[in-house]
Amino acid sequence: MDSENPLDRAPTVPLAGLPWDDLRLFLAVVEVGSINQAAPKLGLGQATVSRRLSELEATVGHALFVRSVSGVTLTPIGQQMVEPIKRMAECANEVSRAVAHGDSRVEGMVRVTAAPVVCATLLVQFAARLRDVHPGIQLEVLSTVRYLDLPRGEADLAVRAVKERHADLTSVARVSYANHVYVSRKLAKRLGSNPVPRDVPWLAWSSELDHMVPNPQLRAWMPGLQPAFTADNYLVLIQAAEAGVGAIVLADPIAGLLHKTNLVPLEIVLGEYQKSETHIVAAASALRLPKVRAVADELAAYFRSIV
Repeated sequence: MDSENPLDRAPTVPLAGLPWDDLRLFLAVVEVGSINQAAPKLGLGQATVSRRLSELEATVGHALFVRSVSGVTLTPIGQQMVEPIKRMAECANEVSRAVAHGDSRVEGMVRVTAAPVVCATLLVQFAARLRDVHPGIQLEVLSTVRYLDLPRGEADLAVRAVKERHADLTSVARVSYANHVYVSRKLAKRLGSNPVPRDVPWLAWSSELDHMVPNPQLRAWMPGLQPAFTADNYLVLIQAAEAGVGAIVLADPIAGLLHKTNLVPLEIVLGEYQKSETHIVAAASALRLPKVRAVADELAAYFRSIV
């Protein structure tokens, strides 16, 4: 007799009958690929997470992960469960927002996520403005280059450089702005007027973030480019530019908000990369909350005022 394929067998307990807290825990481990890394995010100890996963596997009747020293990988049954649990997470967040929708007060916590350089400049300045207009709102800024899942409620609003294609996300505003190449005053003097781009020492993202702006644009513009300095944090790249290590492509609004900077623009034409745009996005359910809509509108107005 042929052995039974585990993919042909459904879990012994329907997803709807499994503890939601354990499913959320399962999803957190899936997303980071490690029990050790998921535990701090969940506010739990590694042993507790491991025990609860084992209990979940016992309830389901199948192993969900293959554990190793480098982390965990999903079994076929575990892979089948990921997307349904993600949809459950989105639905749970919709329910929470629907319950909160009856509260018409413009107060409480609103979480905005953006890249670290945007958080350290634009959002810090925006927070002061927001405080004057809506003192009852507590702004929580989530600084990360990772795209947080808005439909699942990981944040209420996001500031992103790329237009979203997700059906559940709504664009609050699109703001266009200019970019320039910035260097320290000392480096600008050494390079002289009208420097040749290939003679400029460039600063760029490190390899793990090579897909992010401006690395692809710089490579397309100057094939075979080897940056003089790379980092995984844009604030570090800005500091490197301040120190005279090299040149950085910087949005003019951000350059204008840097305090006591000695950065100056170079006369280098970036062509099609001279202009960029920023998108403020949110899940449609989040925008139905008065506090989120108020922050979204104020943030859009602030961005338009500085470009």
